[in-house]
Amino acid sequence: MKKYIHYFEVIYNTQLNTDYYLLKLFTEEDLPAIFPAQFVEVRIDGAPNTFLRRPISIHDVNYEKNTITLLIRIAGEGTAILSSIKSGEYLNLIYPLGNSFTMPDSDRILLIGGGCGVAPMLYAAKYFMQFGITPTFLLGYRNKESILRPEKFAKYGNVFYTTEDGSFGEKGNVLNHSLLNNEEISFEKIYACGPEPMLKALSDLAISRKIECEVSLENLMACGIGACLCCVQNTDQGHKCVCTEGPVFNVKNLIW
Repeated sequence: MKKYIHYFEVIYNTQLNTDYYLLKLFTEEDLPAIFPAQFVEVRIDGAPNTFLRRPISIHDVNYEKNTITLLIRIAGEGTAILSSIKSGEYLNLIYPLGNSFTMPDSDRILLIGGGCGVAPMLYAAKYFMQFGITPTFLLGYRNKESILRPEKFAKYGNVFYTTEDGSFGEKGNVLNHSLLNNEEISFEKIYACGPEPMLKALSDLAISRKIECEVSLENLMACGIGACLCCVQNTDQGHKCVCTEGPVFNVKNLIW
């Protein structure tokens, strides 16, 4: 798949809570085809300690307006700089990178996101809905205050929540939710993104119940083109670069 390097103008940068910011970016170039779980590599200008680009999941796409939306979690100097960027400034992006979630065969799919792993799930649902498929979301957060864009997710499917403190939805993490522990509720396929411990536990559950499951890994991806080898993941077919042969893998192929 062809990759592009384009400058994007920042349309707006909105703070969602203490940790997350929403960036909407515009390019005068026509957007190429972008698929669920693909990502961009953002160049951080004016940061002497931030030499490498930062990988960010594509949160939403609007082809009519030539815009891409990114969900930014402050995790270090690079993302802190992105959180402070102003409308009218420009970002240099390499995109679209990585492979994508495969198309489901029916509505009986569950999209699971934990923490910043919720980011690619919005566009995945929006993409699937173009084909008449309405998913179910299961999103996990620390507390009610950390929930991101609930009204937006509700546009694209039925949404269920867990919070660690029980302040909203069911208490615990996504693996504790009744959707995954009710024998009367079944899904043909699960798509997930989030912290590695969550994905490992989900993999075990999906394999034990013979549910197809694809996960988008959050390995450190410094270059996005398979050159630096810092994102390598062990699989049953050998070591794979997450940035080029992922980030999406079927859990049956992963060796954690």
